[in-house]
Amino acid sequence: MTGTLNKVMLIGHTGDDVKMHYFEGGGSLGRFPLATNETYTNKTSGERVTNTEWHNVVVRNKAAEICEKYLKKGDKVYIEGRIKTRKWQDEKGIERYSTEIQCTDFTFLTPKNEGGSPGANPAGSSNKENYPAQKPKNDTFAKQNPAEEEEDDLPF
Repeated sequence: MTGTLNKVMLIGHTGDDVKMHYFEGGGSLGRFPLATNETYTNKTSGERVTNTEWHNVVVRNKAAEICEKYLKKGDKVYIEGRIKTRKWQDEKGIERYSTEIQCTDFTFLTPKNEGGSPGANPAGSSNKENYPAQKPKNDTFAKQNPAEEEEDDLPF
């Protein structure tokens, strides 16, 4: 195979509300932690063991604003994106590394009327009824010129 692939698909629960950062050029960035769980039975003791893995999710521009508006702590969400490792210096000048999931696509899985509590879909209601279209364009990470941006059917 000559090409490479950097693709991540996660289903988990948000660990906090989306924290937004706005830039002078009109762009925005949203960050939130996402927890995924692995559960298994220990063969020697017979007890069930659950391990939680935390992921730092980064969403940009319009997708970030949609996440800020609809995602709350504890909501279940499907995230698709790519792994990105950043290198930075802390306040003491020590080099640090952060591994993040740069989100390119997402779907809210917690029904809107459950607001932050994970669980079953009550009365068979569908997420499509409860949320507007929430899939960002594939060029989410490209700098967008508002004059060139296509019109979409989102109500906001």
